Amino acid sequence: MEDIHKISVAINTYNSAKYLPEVLDSLKGFDEVVVCDMESTDDTVDIALAHGCRVVTFPKGNINICEPARNTAIQSASNEWVLVLDDDELITPPLYKYLYNRILSDGCPDGIEIPFVNKYMGKFDRNVSEYHVRFFRRDKVDWPEVIHSRPVVDGRVERVPGKEKGACILHINDAGIAERITKLNRYSDNEVPKRVHRKYGVVSMLFRPFWFFFKCYVLKGNIRYGRRGIVRAYFECMYQMAILAKVTEHQLNEKY
Repeated sequence: MEDIHKISVAINTYNSAKYLPEVLDSLKGFDEVVVCDMESTDDTVDIALAHGCRVVTFPKGNINICEPARNTAIQSASNEWVLVLDDDELITPPLYKYLYNRILSDGCPDGIEIPFVNKYMGKFDRNVSEYHVRFFRRDKVDWPEVIHSRPVVDGRVERVPGKEKGACILHINDAGIAERITKLNRYSDNEVPKRVHRKYGVVSMLFRPFWFFFKCYVLKGNIRYGRRGIVRAYFECMYQMAILAKVTEHQLNEKY
């Protein structure tokens, strides 16, 4: 019988040996860790088993994103509460404490939006980088199978309060610029099928990339990080431009 006061951690993996030992070491104390592996060819599964994880397999096929495997990972958990992690994310002790305290308290929501602190060009951000819904009741969530989708929670969602200092997820993967360019190209390819029926005119192509630069650099606070803040904002701009260009290319090729 499941215990409503226990938490399962669900991790999606594919060739995740680089960071997985550190990730699993940060999860000591959680009641269960489920690793949903997409047929890794490295030591990922062996590492997971050595750390006492329960491993389930999701057929990879020609899939190159993790979202199609999210629901399998979540529904493989044994407990009512599930925390979803990527293979390069660490849980801080304050977040561990907050989550267990919250599910024991009155008025607990059905989902919790957790602050993330990212690492970029060798340094962790000094402030929260973004928020994501990663903690929820297992039977109250559905995760769409498209890239960069967010979980849909059937119920109330709240955010970890700012007063909970240090209660966050640390994103430790600090990809180099060359790798970020490769990912930008791959991720923008995956966006095209979702947007191919949208019409992006000249105004959109002029101002949408600029808006994302401004949003990243000013509104998200990267103006505080000097040169690396400018680089990050330009990558946001480049990503949007790549999507617009690829969608336009596809539409023009279809037309002619």
